Amino acid sequence: MNKPVLDIQDRPTVGQWITLSLQHLFAMFGATILVPYLVGLDPSIALLTSGLGTLAFLLITKWQVPAYLGSSFAYIAPIIAAKTAGGPGAAMIGSFLAGLVYGVVALIIKKAGYRWVMKLLPPVVVGPVIIVIGLGLAGTAVGMAMNGPDGKYSLLHFSVALVTLAATIVCSVLARGMLSLIPVLVGIVVGYVYALAVGLVDLSKVAAAKWFEWPDFLIPFADYPVRITAEIVMLMVPVAIVTLSEHIGHQLVLSKVVGRDLIQKPGLHCSILGDGTATMISALLGGPPKTTYGENIGVLAITRVYSVYVLAGAAVIAIAFGFVGKITALISSIPTPVMGGVSILLFGIIASSGLRMLIDSRVDFGQTRNLVIASVILVIGIGGAVLKISDSFQITGMALSAIVGVLLNLVLPGRPQEAENLFEAENDSGHVA
Repeated sequence: MNKPVLDIQDRPTVGQWITLSLQHLFAMFGATILVPYLVGLDPSIALLTSGLGTLAFLLITKWQVPAYLGSSFAYIAPIIAAKTAGGPGAAMIGSFLAGLVYGVVALIIKKAGYRWVMKLLPPVVVGPVIIVIGLGLAGTAVGMAMNGPDGKYSLLHFSVALVTLAATIVCSVLARGMLSLIPVLVGIVVGYVYALAVGLVDLSKVAAAKWFEWPDFLIPFADYPVRITAEIVMLMVPVAIVTLSEHIGHQLVLSKVVGRDLIQKPGLHCSILGDGTATMISALLGGPPKTTYGENIGVLAITRVYSVYVLAGAAVIAIAFGFVGKITALISSIPTPVMGGVSILLFGIIASSGLRMLIDSRVDFGQTRNLVIASVILVIGIGGAVLKISDSFQITGMALSAIVGVLLNLVLPGRPQEAENLFEAENDSGHVA
């Protein structure tokens, strides 16, 4: 390991603090605002709750895990479905319940260890489900990219998406240093400038917006009735199967970056509880579910600045940005094809990360067992299968594929043994499970 510039408990100077915190903010900014944009939530709430969630995470992990929490892409389709079924309030209830699942899992892990989690969520299950998440959103991305406000094909709008996509790809592949960590933000900026040049941007709301503006909170009981239905539970809660595995993967990578076994100390149960608490805080205020961000782990790896004070600083700035009306209005003025352009790449990367998990974990598709599990998950998830038990209770698409995958993995013979120590197993094999 390279010697850290600032270790986990090191306090930066004021100048370093502001600069390095802004760097982390920019790394997560593009992806974090994209999720609320896609699901129809207030971007300022996403910024505010990402900051609050990160502070809660740092507190729960005893200021030992340098991680930033942003909006989770895994919940995009479930939030849209929940909003369609019962309005924004239903999506928030579902998000809160998903966060509550994290709390339950954290409690069980503290008492019984984490091996049972790996039995439920091996790469052969989680990898294909992640592919389903990405490819299931492909139609949404393409529709945003090539259609005008009337829903019909528009070459002008598609050109905006293609310019945005090209800028994002070029930055991802050719950029170095900090720019290589913010390709989404760069793509949005380039696409926005092009859209402005061709007349697709309306800046009137930005001019009219106040500098200080109260975010559009969604508070339970005050803004919507709290009714927990089986449909909401089945739309949102099963997604935690995937995001829990994503969380474990991030903790393994982060442990490798900082040179400490974070799975053991402060413990996987602490980081999972922190992630779930951040999601519940977000749901109570009207924001999307939260997850640790790979972009910010990348910033840690490149800069070798692991200080939790820097992450906390980024969180405070994000909270402050949530109350700046001009920023919210500027985000809202981004044309749909710009977001469609970056979504084409982002959703494809989600699907590709599922493939990478299968490759890195050396899942052998020469074994019929693995081939069956992955095949069934992919077709059920991408095909949009629905298990309708009654008019008010049904399990759809991604949730159904995840549940079926877990059951097949438990029932079919030949399940491999799990490693005793996740961090040591990851270091020995040289890859992340």
